[in-house]
Amino acid sequence: MNFTNHQITDLLSLCQQGEQGAQMEVYNRYYKAMYNTSLRIVKHEAEAEDIMQESFLSAFTKLDSYKGEASFGSWLKRIVVNNSLNAYNKSKRLDETSIDDHLYKIEDDAAGVAEMDLSSVRAQEVVNAMSELKDNYRQSLSLHLIEGYDYEEMSEIMNVSYANCRTMVSRAKDSLRRILNKNEKGTYRSSI
Repeated sequence: MNFTNHQITDLLSLCQQGEQGAQMEVYNRYYKAMYNTSLRIVKHEAEAEDIMQESFLSAFTKLDSYKGEASFGSWLKRIVVNNSLNAYNKSKRLDETSIDDHLYKIEDDAAGVAEMDLSSVRAQEVVNAMSELKDNYRQSLSLHLIEGYDYEEMSEIMNVSYANCRTMVSRAKDSLRRILNKNEKGTYRSSI
C-alpha cells in the first residue's frame, strides 16, 4: 500500500493499529528534522541518531496520548527535545567530553530554518559562533531561534522561570553578537 498521499492523521490511525508501513512513512516524513533538532542539543551525531530513534519508538508506543492539540510534528519535536536535553544533562553530569563537541555541523532540517538574508558562509559563521557560547546560552538560542519555541514553552522545557528564560535568551544574543563582532573585527553587525 502506498502511504505517500495519506494525511498524517490517517497515517497515525494506521500506526495505532500497528501498520508498519504507516510507521515507516511517518518516520520518513519526520526523521531528518528530528535528527537535526537532537544534534543541535547533544552535539554528537551517533547520540542524536539514537535519541531520534528512541523518540520515534516512544511516540509510536504513546500515540494514544497524542490529543491533536498541536501538530504531530510539534508533539514529536517536544519528545525529541526533552530526550535530547535529558541525554545532554546526563552526559554533562558524567563530565564526558568529545572532540565532536567542537566539530559538529548543523544541517537545515525538513521543517526548515527561517529563511535568512545571510549567505551560507555567514550562516556557518553564526553556527560556529553559537558553538562558542556557554551551553545554556547555546541551548536557549537553539530552542528559541531555530526550533521556534516561545519563552513559556522554553521555561517549561529547561525547567527555569519565565523571567530567567527571557534573560537567558537576551544574554545569549548579546554574547553571540560579541563573538560575531570579535570574529569579524567589527565589520559584521548582527541583526539578532
